[in-house]
Amino acid sequence: MTTTTPRAPALLEFLRAPIAAQTWREGGYLAVTAVLALAGITYLFLGAMFGGVLVITLIGIPLLAAMIVGARGFGHAYRTLSASMLRSPVEDPPPFSPRPGALGFIWSGLIDRTGWRAIAFMLIKTVLAIAAVWGALLFVVVSMGLAVSPLLWWLIEPTNYDENGVARRSLLQFGDVYLDTWAQMLVLSTAGIVGLFLAPWPIRALAALDRMLIRALLGPAARDVRVEELERTRTEAVEDSATRLRRVERDLHDGTQARLVAMAMTLGRAEDRIAAGEDPSELVHSAHSAAKEALTELREVVRGIHPPALDLGLGPALQTLAARSVVPVDLAVSVDPRPTPGTETIAYFSVAELLTNVARHSGATRVWVSAMSDGDGLSVSVRDNGIGGAVIGAGSGLAGLAARAGTVDGSLHVDSPVGGPTVVTLSLPVDGTH
Repeated sequence: MTTTTPRAPALLEFLRAPIAAQTWREGGYLAVTAVLALAGITYLFLGAMFGGVLVITLIGIPLLAAMIVGARGFGHAYRTLSASMLRSPVEDPPPFSPRPGALGFIWSGLIDRTGWRAIAFMLIKTVLAIAAVWGALLFVVVSMGLAVSPLLWWLIEPTNYDENGVARRSLLQFGDVYLDTWAQMLVLSTAGIVGLFLAPWPIRALAALDRMLIRALLGPAARDVRVEELERTRTEAVEDSATRLRRVERDLHDGTQARLVAMAMTLGRAEDRIAAGEDPSELVHSAHSAAKEALTELREVVRGIHPPALDLGLGPALQTLAARSVVPVDLAVSVDPRPTPGTETIAYFSVAELLTNVARHSGATRVWVSAMSDGDGLSVSVRDNGIGGAVIGAGSGLAGLAARAGTVDGSLHVDSPVGGPTVVTLSLPVDGTH
């Protein structure tokens, strides 16, 4: 038994297209941007002409730089129209940041990549504007005229004379063929109505092409996005380091330092007992216990900075985490080549935090941890059989792990449907960079 896909929705969309709000918005966009394209090409022509003519006097060079930077304004106008009329918002590129001084400003303007990309868009848009006005929009106007042609023919009652001097009541003629009967006019009107149903699709095609070009040429370039990402991850790395330092300082101050102070006071009391000829053994034993506890806390602090197990590699370090986990862990590690210390540290602390989250929130009875690497990167996966529902949200531990991975161009992916299982996959470069 064969089944066919219902075509009613597609047919309904085709029939609704002439009156759909999208068609009118995009048609209006093409009409407005046709005027804007004319203004843009005039701007480029005048800027290039005056700048080129005056370049021999050196005045033209600043004019050319100003023209390139000024093209950003047209880019902003197109992005605004794209967001409001095409329902396709595009992020703004980085603002113009000239170098200091007049010469620095001129040179920055001449090499402004955002301005040059806007100029490229304006040149392409000029061609598209001609296609929009003389193609799609003219097609709409002609179709509308044909659709109402019987009414015009009946109201105006046009009269034409053929080559034999015979009067013809014809609104249109093609060579020796005169359309002067109701049947012919109804056929002409039918063709116009069909044209009206077809007209929205060239409009939508041109609008879709504009969306693509605006996103490609008027939005942030790949290099700009990369710089912004690096700045963001650098800031997050600095904040993460500052948070770690504050935590270490707090642990040392509230824990180890307090125990050392108590131990010093205990030893002082022991000295007093010795001076008085009394038995100080109880106080010495107490100070000895405090010293051992302080050493234990110091080891924990050091482990929070750099786990000693990582000196042996990521595999032994993860084995240590698995052994200390409250929830039973099945571990699989195959790491070759060995990642950089920075990547190993991020992987280790990420697994440590994920195992802590599993123990606290998931209700899982089993965890599966795998770490695999090759020449392309390191992939660390933590899966549990808990209740699921984990998401990367602002301020959450998972968001912090994602930010930490981003500092080395890594990524974090969470798959956690309600009811479980939860799978968190961490992808990191082996060498710490891409």
